[in-house]
Amino acid sequence: MKAEVRGQRSEVNSFARDGFAVFEKVISPGQCDALCAELTDLFQTQQASTRNRIGGLRNLLQTSRLVAEVAAGNALKRILRDALGKEGFPVRSIFFDKTPEANWSVAWHQDLHIAVAERIETPGFGPWSVKAGVVHVQPPLEILNRMATVRLHLDDCDSSNGALKVIPGSHAAGVLSDAEVEQWKQREVVICEVPKGGALLMRPLLLHASRAATNPKHRRVLHLEYAIEELPNRLRWFERQ
Repeated sequence: MKAEVRGQRSEVNSFARDGFAVFEKVISPGQCDALCAELTDLFQTQQASTRNRIGGLRNLLQTSRLVAEVAAGNALKRILRDALGKEGFPVRSIFFDKTPEANWSVAWHQDLHIAVAERIETPGFGPWSVKAGVVHVQPPLEILNRMATVRLHLDDCDSSNGALKVIPGSHAAGVLSDAEVEQWKQREVVICEVPKGGALLMRPLLLHASRAATNPKHRRVLHLEYAIEELPNRLRWFERQ
C-alpha cells in the first residue's frame, strides 16, 4: 500500500509562513524498514565514503541506491514541487541515529553551508571549509532562500528522544548574528514531533536545535537537502546525481 501525503496544502502554507511543516505520512512502514536495514548495514561495514563522528553517515546519494531512489521519489517530489514552486533535486544526504551510545545535543543554529565538488573562487561564496574531506562553502543568501531540507523519520520521534526544536519565522530574518540568535531564542519554540514514515520540511535558515534524548531509543533520520538550480561559475553540488 502506498503511503499518503494528506492535507498537503495546509502544510505547504505552514512552510511558507513559518519555515517548516510536518507531513505525517510520506513513505510506508516497509520503506522505512528497508532504509533502516540498508543504512544499518552501511554504518556497520563503513562502506559509505565518510562516517560521521556522531552516529551518522554522509554522501548516501552516492553510496546507497535505495536512498537515491527515495530522495528522487514521487512522494517527496510532490511535496517539494508545491513548497518550492519548481522541481527540486537532492544535493546532500546525511543519516543520523541517536542511541544510548550516540546521544548528543545541538545548539541553536542555521544551516548556512553547502557541499560542492571543488573550490572555485566565486563572488558571493564564502567562507570556505573542508568537512570530512568534502569542500563546503556558504553561498549567497538567495540560494539558501530557494533551498529546502527534508528530514525523513524512520522511527517515531518525540520530545523524549531528541525531536528537533524550531523557532517559527526565523528563516525570514536572513543570516543571523550571535546576538540576533539570542533575541530569537526568546520567542516561541516548537518541538517537531514526527511519526515513523513522516517528514519535517524546513528552510535551511530556520533556527533549529535539539536536546539529548531523555529516552535514548533509536531516532533514525535521513536528512536530505534540495535545490532548484545549478550553481554558477562551474561550481557543482557535491552529491548532484
